[in-house]
Amino acid sequence: MNNQWDERYNTDDYIYGTAPNDFLLEHAADLLNEHEQTHALCVADGEGRNSVYLAELGANVCAMDISQVGLDKAQQLAKARGVIIQTEQADLTEAQLAAEHYDGIVAIFCHLPPAGRAHLYEQIAASLKPGGFFLLEAYTAAQLKYATGGPPSAELMLSQAELERAFKGFEIQLSQELERPIHEGERHNGVGAVVQFIARKPQARSQRYQFTANRGKASHKLRYVEGSAPTEHECTLCRGPLTSDD
Repeated sequence: MNNQWDERYNTDDYIYGTAPNDFLLEHAADLLNEHEQTHALCVADGEGRNSVYLAELGANVCAMDISQVGLDKAQQLAKARGVIIQTEQADLTEAQLAAEHYDGIVAIFCHLPPAGRAHLYEQIAASLKPGGFFLLEAYTAAQLKYATGGPPSAELMLSQAELERAFKGFEIQLSQELERPIHEGERHNGVGAVVQFIARKPQARSQRYQFTANRGKASHKLRYVEGSAPTEHECTLCRGPLTSDD
């Protein structure tokens, strides 16, 4: 086995089950419906339960995980469900994601060391297309008192405040910490303390300009104009003359 996750997934059973995460199940259809053909990434998706579910909803999905054993099981699950997914083995603390490539990125119980999380947050922000969504559920430090799943170290846990700082430039649609019952295979079973987070990357702002020339003074002026996108067939460089106050 290459790593502890290969060893953990090296069983005929799906240790976190084959059903999608409840939080993803609640929101996925609405998020996908906002895109004509969603290109989605599921990070730390292990045996593929969440990526396969998104594929069942019609998304073009890549499952990314450090364990090739888990990803092989993800492909088996996809075949059994009659869908196609892509898989990519990667260490998420070092992975470089393609810029503005995905319409949506999903992270379900992805627990990395602080420096690795910071790297992944930066990659997620850069890899989402404008208007793309990021959905996450993870354990908080309060989970340690329950011991019903997740890592045994507080530094590997996430928080609402951390996520809001990391994605402060995004449009945050949902951000909360709560306790809820979680039943996902043998590894997540019982009351859990979690953070749930959905944020959207802002649309690129349309750049508009006004241009004028004063032949008497042999001068030209070009000014950037804040505002909405131009109307149909309207040139962004044709906004009428600037006034003498410009």
